Amino acid sequence: MTQPLQSKPDYGIDAPAVLRNLFLFGTLCIILRFTAPRLVHLGSIDVLLHPMFAWTGGFLLAEAFLFLYYVKVGKFGHRDLILSLHTWRGDEQVLDVGCGRGLLLAGAAKHLTTGHATGLDIWSTTDMGGNAAAATERNLQLEGIADRCTLVSEGAQAMRFADASFNVIVSNLCLHNIYDRPTRQKAVAEIARVLKPGGVAILSDYKLTAEYAQQLTAEGLAVTRRWGNPLATFPPLRIVIARKPIV
Repeated sequence: MTQPLQSKPDYGIDAPAVLRNLFLFGTLCIILRFTAPRLVHLGSIDVLLHPMFAWTGGFLLAEAFLFLYYVKVGKFGHRDLILSLHTWRGDEQVLDVGCGRGLLLAGAAKHLTTGHATGLDIWSTTDMGGNAAAATERNLQLEGIADRCTLVSEGAQAMRFADASFNVIVSNLCLHNIYDRPTRQKAVAEIARVLKPGGVAILSDYKLTAEYAQQLTAEGLAVTRRWGNPLATFPPLRIVIARKPIV
């Protein structure tokens, strides 16, 4: 039996293991609320289990549904917010660091006429479900902008690009996945290096944005930070906007 052809872009599930664990442990706590003993004795302390399991399970399941809303709906609005922070001309050279399945990359490419967008990633399935360069290529084809995009498979800490190659650099929920701080700092330094004078880097993440901002400031860029839309993103995301001065 032949498989139906994919007709719509599929931008995957972000951090699928995290989402699975939130639902799994939240559901387990709710089950224990109704099956575990109501009271246990720990030495001289009596512990009420039912309220503890109920509150914990409810909290985890609430987080799971908020996260699911983000990966299915909210991330599209967050993408639009990121891209709205640059005034597009259409001739930009754009780099998406950690492009995943191409949501931000495709959005940027749709703003281009004579420009070009490059997606950089190592396509880890831990970071996104079904993450692969082939899946990104399919999404770009379905979006009708594959001719404006190039995919490059390499780490952000050692980019092959020449100095001052890009007018716009974007990244969402990528850099925190570089767990080693010196390596992560190399990646941020590379972003500053390949950004053109007068260009802008827009980096979004749920943590470490103060670190990114501090390093980009040390690299000579003018940096501001702002929150994303709290109703659309979970966990809450902050955005670093760094502009490279024209020498």
